[in-house]
Amino acid sequence: MKSSIRSRFTVIFVSLMALSVGAVWCINNWFLESYYQNYKIRILENGYHAIDAILREQQAEGEKALSEAEGELNGDAPLSGEQEAKRLSDTILQMRERSNITLLIYDSMQDTAMVSSSRDIDMLRERVRQYIVGYDAYLREILREHDNYMIQKTFDPRSKTFYLESWGFFSDNRTIFIMRTPLESIRESASISNRFLMWVGLFVILSGSLILYFITKRITAPIHRLSQLSEKMSQLDFEAKYVPSRHSTEEIDILGNSMNVLSDQLKETIGELKSANNQLQLDIEKKTQIDEMRKDFIANVSHELKTPIALIQGYAEGLVEGMGDDKESRDYYCGVIVDEAGKMNQMVRQLLTLTALEFGNEQASMERFDLTELINGILTSSGLLLKQKGIGVDFSCAGPLYVWGDEFKIEEVVTNYVTNAINHADGEKRIEIRTDARERDGKREVLVSVFNTGLPIPEDDLPRIWTKFYKVDKARTREYGGSGIGLSIVKAIMESHHKAYGVRNRENGVEFWFTLDC
Repeated sequence: MKSSIRSRFTVIFVSLMALSVGAVWCINNWFLESYYQNYKIRILENGYHAIDAILREQQAEGEKALSEAEGELNGDAPLSGEQEAKRLSDTILQMRERSNITLLIYDSMQDTAMVSSSRDIDMLRERVRQYIVGYDAYLREILREHDNYMIQKTFDPRSKTFYLESWGFFSDNRTIFIMRTPLESIRESASISNRFLMWVGLFVILSGSLILYFITKRITAPIHRLSQLSEKMSQLDFEAKYVPSRHSTEEIDILGNSMNVLSDQLKETIGELKSANNQLQLDIEKKTQIDEMRKDFIANVSHELKTPIALIQGYAEGLVEGMGDDKESRDYYCGVIVDEAGKMNQMVRQLLTLTALEFGNEQASMERFDLTELINGILTSSGLLLKQKGIGVDFSCAGPLYVWGDEFKIEEVVTNYVTNAINHADGEKRIEIRTDARERDGKREVLVSVFNTGLPIPEDDLPRIWTKFYKVDKARTREYGGSGIGLSIVKAIMESHHKAYGVRNRENGVEFWFTLDC
């Protein structure tokens, strides 16, 4: 069973929240302790510098030197010894209360403790002595090392606790110090933070999932209505319509209105299909006239083949009887035979094409293609013939012109028009090809025309040129190998596209035209 949109949204939200909480937990668990440790190290370093500055001021000789040094640092009046002692005491107290740092400072020359914030002074003094002589080095991990002191991580076996310790000498090289703070508080803080994050994350995931699950109901309800509407449409119930509700969104309303339009169009299209089906019944009745068409077809073909067959037979018999004694005569006889055979072959191929079109064996495969590219291709292939006959072609199109039709069959139509224009061009010997986009009966279409200068077609012959084997000038048609079938093929193709076509005489020539949807 497929999952719904609501459940998918909820699963995605829970997954993302769980990943986010898990990522924060990992960062908190892996990097928080390191961050706290570095923070404590900075406090130890700052504490060292602060205490070292105070001790240097105490040891300064002369009130004038002390006043100058203090004036450069703070811009205040020089402090007395009691004030310096108070500053030192305040600094140590601040480090202990805010950062939980215990400290011992003692004079190595006199071996006496100067300042201590720890109760166990002897333990701290013994520990720093061991560090100085290098004892228990394996229990230490040096983190920072400076000229007079270092910061390390140590383990106390007695308390089983890790400490951060800073020990060494102040700048007078006689005053020894040791500062230490436990790391257990850092780990405890990280643990508390992780537990808090876990509970907050679970609460956010649960509450967010519930809220999201109910919110998506408002989104999925209109979609469910649309699915029911599409199901009714699939059952050809076109009376069902989408009605916008108060909670529907703009996108859902647009989709619903589009489905209403689709329903109306389907209803109209099905009506047209029924009408087309009735027309098809009439077309089937017309099929009964095929026998008569076959009789006419056989008679016309017999008439058209009679002349080339007689020529081929006559010249072949001449060759057999030895009438062509020299090579030039034989070549001439053979050329006539080949030429007439070629005309017969072309006529047979055209007849096969026309027969297939008239009997409906070749259905138009409608597709959208570039008419400009098609015409340019035909003109390119006819370039040599145009050059030989000295015919100029005028065709200019700013860019692609996309139309609907069977590209292969429309190419046959344009080729027939262009070939006729080439064979009948006279006078100025000029061909004009025009494409005119227009709107007719609420639909956009393109009018394609091919004009050639020359003699016009007699008005009485204009309706008959689309008939099979009809020739206006039989002598000239025979000269270039025409069979009178080309325009019949054009007629069959355009009728299969249900588009208009025709011919008209102009002042200085003849223009053939047809239309296509765009």
